[in-house]
Amino acid sequence: MKVLLQHKESKLYLKEVGFTTASAAEAMEFLSSTQAIEFCAMHKIVDMQIVLRFQEQHFDIVLPMIADRRLQGARPSPGA
Repeated sequence: MKVLLQHKESKLYLKEVGFTTASAAEAMEFLSSTQAIEFCAMHKIVDMQIVLRFQEQHFDIVLPMIADRRLQGARPSPGA
């Protein structure tokens, strides 16, 4: 399973801070959803959702993230 971050509106994946990609294969991978959430908080990235991508199955699980009030005024994520 891959844990990825995806922009909610553009559906582009986070490649690195400030850059997105349409390719899940090029996207930054996280060890857990907790690590992905902490990464967003640390880098003040908003408007993202977590995607759990399974290699052997034909669907992804998408977990929306609710904006943290502490991040108000944070920069929008790339692709916004």
